Amino acid sequence: MKTILAFIFMFGLLVFIHEFGHMIFAKRAGMLVREFAIGFGPKIFSFKKNETVYTIRLLPMGGYVRVAGEDPEIIELKPGHHIGLEFNHEGKVNKIIVNHKEKHPNARVIEVEHVDLDHRLVIEGYELDDHEEKHVFSVDEKAFFIMDENETQIAPYDRQFASKTVGQRAMQLFAGPMMNFLLAIVIFFVLGFTQGVPVEQAKIDQIQPGSPAEQAGFKNGDEIIKINGTTIESFTEFQIIVRENPETELAMTVQRDDEQIELSVTPNAVYIEEIDEEFGQIGVYQAFHKSAVGTVKYGFTKTYEITTLILTNLGKLITGQYSIDMLSGPVGIYDATDQVVKSGISNFFMWTAILSINLGIINLVPLPALDGGRLLFIAIEAVRGKPIDPQKEGLVHFIGFAMLMLLMIIVTWNDIQRLFL
Repeated sequence: MKTILAFIFMFGLLVFIHEFGHMIFAKRAGMLVREFAIGFGPKIFSFKKNETVYTIRLLPMGGYVRVAGEDPEIIELKPGHHIGLEFNHEGKVNKIIVNHKEKHPNARVIEVEHVDLDHRLVIEGYELDDHEEKHVFSVDEKAFFIMDENETQIAPYDRQFASKTVGQRAMQLFAGPMMNFLLAIVIFFVLGFTQGVPVEQAKIDQIQPGSPAEQAGFKNGDEIIKINGTTIESFTEFQIIVRENPETELAMTVQRDDEQIELSVTPNAVYIEEIDEEFGQIGVYQAFHKSAVGTVKYGFTKTYEITTLILTNLGKLITGQYSIDMLSGPVGIYDATDQVVKSGISNFFMWTAILSINLGIINLVPLPALDGGRLLFIAIEAVRGKPIDPQKEGLVHFIGFAMLMLLMIIVTWNDIQRLFL
């Protein structure tokens, strides 16, 4: 139960922050945000505030912000349709009843001849018993369609995604990944404030019981200054040498208080099946210290380091150095979260920050249906001076989304085989 709650919290936080970025910049640009959703599939819970419906959906596979104009409008009025009109105190149409007009006895029923709800905001038509005189009705910019007794706000062109500048649209798309990077920075800042920031030197703070380091005689506070005669400048440098030398004896020079001592240690070999790689480990933890300036710096530098690492691994995946089997879906992430939760709250939030960076990077990959793919289309528009045909772009994104769902199924199946079969 502890892992389930932690996973729900983590998933909800990452998706909420990402979609919040999309939503807030859409609203700042004047776009009509129809829905803010966590998850996909059937609604579990929903409520409406101002113009936006907030929903939680069944399938925990992401989320979305539905902005007017990004998809074809659900309701379209055509000549010959019979609709009901209700008016506000200014005499403008504020409700357009598409069906079940009998439930609105005060509505004025007309036959549609022409509708322009994008620019002029008018409906032209005739009374059902009088086709001689055409009436032109002004429509309020915040009028609603009423279909099956459900309200859908109209979206004049200036409230639609396509009406905004290239910069506004690009920022709205980039804002989701940007918020994931900002979340990681904040988490690392909080961790640095609460537990301190890692010292740059290869200084040891804790030693695992029964580990090679304990058996070799290491103590808390020791600083490794040389390995096999090579000077060690940082804990990262020390880690790299240990990782690259499993089951290999290493001679280490250690600064302990005011003296230098020589210790020999043989790292254990740890095998990672997902990437078919073995690395060394001696069972020590890096030392930390409290620093206000260091805490701020840590938030940015740690985010940068992890971003670089993820991009490096992504490059290896693209070039074939890593196989698709190393990817993890929701099942694999849940299993990893279970292990992290058992290791403590600090490691859980560190894991959350890493996943947030990963989510930001993946969404910026220029693939159809992802934020990066849509940004690519906007970049092409900026270069050529006009947008690509919306239908063609929509088809590309639809195919891309289908391929991503297929990839998700494959990755999830691999997770299940790895963990349960």
